[in-house]
Amino acid sequence: MRTLYAAKTLSVGVHPTVHVFGLAIDTDIVTSTLLAMVILLFLGFRMRSKVTDGVPGKLQVIWEFIVDQVSELATSAMGPKGKRYVPIGVTLFLFILICNWIGFIPSAMHPGSSAEILPAPTGDVNLPLAMALMVIVWVHIESFRARGFGGYFKHYTQPFKALLPINIIEEITKPITLTFRLFGNLFSGGLMIAVMTTLLPIYVVPFGEIIWKPFDLFIGAIQAYIFMLLAILYFSFATSHEEEHAPALEVSH
Repeated sequence: MRTLYAAKTLSVGVHPTVHVFGLAIDTDIVTSTLLAMVILLFLGFRMRSKVTDGVPGKLQVIWEFIVDQVSELATSAMGPKGKRYVPIGVTLFLFILICNWIGFIPSAMHPGSSAEILPAPTGDVNLPLAMALMVIVWVHIESFRARGFGGYFKHYTQPFKALLPINIIEEITKPITLTFRLFGNLFSGGLMIAVMTTLLPIYVVPFGEIIWKPFDLFIGAIQAYIFMLLAILYFSFATSHEEEHAPALEVSH
């Protein structure tokens, strides 16, 4: 009976919206995204003002650790030219991480009965899709620059001309899989909280959230890393001059 009740009362993906030129804009998602952007810019400018060659502060240590890890990943995948893609890798990781962790902030006016004012914007499909499209378009631009006009179109026929349709389908599915890998995992976290608040007694809900939220933070960090990792690998494959495709790297959910 409780399951039937939850199916009737549980609303998924409902957001306050405004309509601009016929487009429905989720105001809470836009607000969360702008907040994530402000936090990222603040951390960046703060880091720039505090950077030192002497004993680094905690913020500088964190920044240096992230940059070193992304740099090591990019150079191992692409060689020296990978340094070019470290800034985009760091930016993607930190921005997605902040977006994922914003959902950890308790912002509901009435916990357990009202939606969060600041939900994780990556839990809405629009932001992951926009980032995935940005990455894929950039990847194709870099591929065109690295291979030239003829090389860009020729690589779709490698290693055999018969694989042309499969290679084209692979390129089309890349932004789709990149989008739903991030969105699906973040959405499931929010859905889990919604299910708990609907099915569990009200006095048990806070304990359920306390147990689930740290796990949700871990999932958010993993998904930010995976998105950044896949972006770096896509740049690596796109700028490779090898005639054969590199074997696909499977990354678990």
